[in-house]
Order: sequence, then C-alpha cells, then structure tokens
Amino acid sequence: MLDQATRLILVRHGETAWNRATRIQGHTDIPLSPLGLAQAARLAQALADEPLAAIYSSDLSRARQTAQALADARGLSVHVDAGLRERAFGRFEGLSWQEIDQGYPEDAARWRRREPDFPVGGGESLNAFSARCLAVARRVAAAHPGRSIALVAHGGVLDCLYRAATRVALDAPRSWQLGNATINRLLATSDGFTLIGWNDDRHLDGLTADDVAA
Repeated sequence: MLDQATRLILVRHGETAWNRATRIQGHTDIPLSPLGLAQAARLAQALADEPLAAIYSSDLSRARQTAQALADARGLSVHVDAGLRERAFGRFEGLSWQEIDQGYPEDAARWRRREPDFPVGGGESLNAFSARCLAVARRVAAAHPGRSIALVAHGGVLDCLYRAATRVALDAPRSWQLGNATINRLLATSDGFTLIGWNDDRHLDGLTADDVAA
C-alpha cells in the first residue's frame, strides 16, 4: 500500500579532489575536499526538517563524511553498508578519462557503450554492480516501511537507482544529472521504486571552491 511506502532521500557524496580532477575513484578511499565539506554542511541544513528515521552510508570516506554531517545535525548514528560503495573500476582507479582513452582505447570504448557484462578495468560489470546496489536499497527500505530514510552513496549507485525507478536500461545513455550533495527522492514499495524528485541543488546556490579555499 502507498501509506507503507518508504521515502528514500538519495545523496551523492560531496565533492572530492579527484572529482575536480576528473579521476576515477571507484573503491579508492578519497576524502571530501573543503568544498565537499561545505556542501555536506549545506545539505544538512537543507534537510534539517526532514523526519529521517535512519541514515545509511557507503563505507568510503567521502560518503561517510557527507552522511555524518546529516547525522550530527539530528543526533542520529550512521549505518555503514559496504554494499553502497561505488562501482569497482579495477586498474582504472586513479586515472583520468584522457589517460584511460590513451592507455586502454578498446576498453574505454566498451565502457562508453555501457556494455552490461563488461568488467571495467577488471572490476565490476554494470549488471553485478546494479544488482548489488538495488539489493541494499530494497533491504533497507523494507526495514523502514512508512518512514523516510537517507542513503548517502555515489554517482554510480544513484544512477542504478534512477534507472530502476524510471525503467531505463543499464546500457541506455545517461541524460540526467548526478550532482555532488544534491537531494534526490524515490518511493520504495513492494512493486519497486518510483521517482519523486531529482538533482535538487538549490541549497548549493552560490557555493564555489573559492568560497572555501584554504
């Protein structure tokens, strides 16, 4: 029933130095940049009145730091779940797209084609990654029927959930935004996920790296 739907607030972590340098992060544990920390603080303010029953986070630092800002503002603990990690990109982690194009042109082409069974860089395939993310989201949603919860994770995780909610295939080109520290909303029921709102970044208006430069 709709009144037992779980309201999911999905958040991609704040910015990191590797985001700014367009380097592939994957499972590499990169902390938030000063701008990312400021984004997390703005996010916590924007969601201050949201009746969150629980906050879940990837175990990687950039997500945990973002989730902790939410938790500190309301006296909640963060439930850490490695199943919410970004996709594993194997040997491509730490490289820029330009470096991947130059060093692994055939693999880069397959990655851009979004081949569902291709283990990028020797890491995870899209099929395996999506199955992992969706299983966690379904499990935590089922644990909080009729409540609101936050899931703080990564761009790839949010992409999989968006596709599940909108019935877009894994190999279809992406046409939606996945901004750092934006607010994204889904409903979860026994029938699946439904998209409510996406990439709300109004709380980040005017915030730039220059504002928080060391």
